[in-house]
Amino acid sequence: MTKVLAIANQKGGVGKTTTTVNLAASLAATKKKVLLIDLDPQGNATTSSGVDKQGVEAGAYDVLMGQALMADVIHSSVEVGYDVLAGNSDLTAAEIGLLELEQKEHKLKKAIDTIKHNYDFILLDCPPSLSMLTINGLSAAQGVIIPMQCEYFALEGLTDLITTIEGVKQTANPSLEIEGILRTMYDPRNSLTKDVSDQLKAHFSDKVYRTCIPRNVRLAEAPSFGQPVISYDKHSKGAMAYLALAGEMIRRHECEAESETA
Repeated sequence: MTKVLAIANQKGGVGKTTTTVNLAASLAATKKKVLLIDLDPQGNATTSSGVDKQGVEAGAYDVLMGQALMADVIHSSVEVGYDVLAGNSDLTAAEIGLLELEQKEHKLKKAIDTIKHNYDFILLDCPPSLSMLTINGLSAAQGVIIPMQCEYFALEGLTDLITTIEGVKQTANPSLEIEGILRTMYDPRNSLTKDVSDQLKAHFSDKVYRTCIPRNVRLAEAPSFGQPVISYDKHSKGAMAYLALAGEMIRRHECEAESETA
């Protein structure tokens, strides 16, 4: 069964795009079929996947606006091991264009339904804002992965995001759930990091991934080379952490599947 997951946080700079790209590459490394959909007008996930965001003839904007079929505009990348639906600055116009369409919050889901049988995982890189693009992502997903730093203000941002998720669940996607909370840029030597981490585990229990993503120079460098970190330096701490996260996710889904069939 295909798992469609939105990677979202209304707060910027938390490692959202880094997580989408490197999780996609790590899942692909375990022989899973993966599609990354870039819904952010900045197009950083597209660039980090080795795709020229300005050079694409059609991408996420065209799919959302009904001007292209998703199957026709997906990029298959042998280098990174997963497929990409590119995003770029054209998506800024989608914010306005979608408002004029019927069923505007379900445009992405309808497009995904036409191709999802080809994939094990579909990862949606959502913009760091509450927008029609983010609403489309949350409406299309079964679960939300929330990357966040273990800082005080991150907890406030998490509260806002959970409110948004509950709103989408009530109005557009009743099956939407929090898939997991991922602690990023993690520094165990910092006492605040540990305090916030403990609060997360106390409140969200097993929704908090055991895997933490450390601060890592290689993770920061890899996007400038248009590569996920496991392609850039597979022995780095960042690469090992995202591979561990992929393994943890796969084990979770296998356990869920077993419990459903039991």
